[in-house]
Amino acid sequence: MPHVLRIAVAVILDGDNRILLVRKRGTEVFMQPGGKIEPGEAPIDALARELKEELGLALDAGRTRPLGRFVEVAANEPDTHVDADSFLAAVSGDPRPAAEIAAMRWHPLASTDTRGLAPLLVNRILPRLRGTIAADRLSPHHQILGRQA
Repeated sequence: MPHVLRIAVAVILDGDNRILLVRKRGTEVFMQPGGKIEPGEAPIDALARELKEELGLALDAGRTRPLGRFVEVAANEPDTHVDADSFLAAVSGDPRPAAEIAAMRWHPLASTDTRGLAPLLVNRILPRLRGTIAADRLSPHHQILGRQA
């Protein structure tokens, strides 16, 4: 039976419909920023802590909204699944890799090239995100939140 890690992850979009991805030191796979939820910690609080530590970003919790909770095979840990609370995140600051983050990049949402991307991102986050964007185009009451200047 696989081990399960509870994590919180951020979907951060820019104005060009690109998602911010990170790669941890010693790994090859890009994924959403975020990390493990500590015992007794709320997912949104874990996300705020991780974004500050990993990228120097401040999370605007009042403008951040849930995207969904997903279970998927972990990208970098054998015999492990992640149970991830994902959020469309509004942040401030300029992202800069810190802590265990070796690299970051902006990945176009329209890209069909999924090589080197985490299973959670490919199988759960991107399909939900693309569906949310399509629905948002039909409803003026919703907008995708992203990096705030």
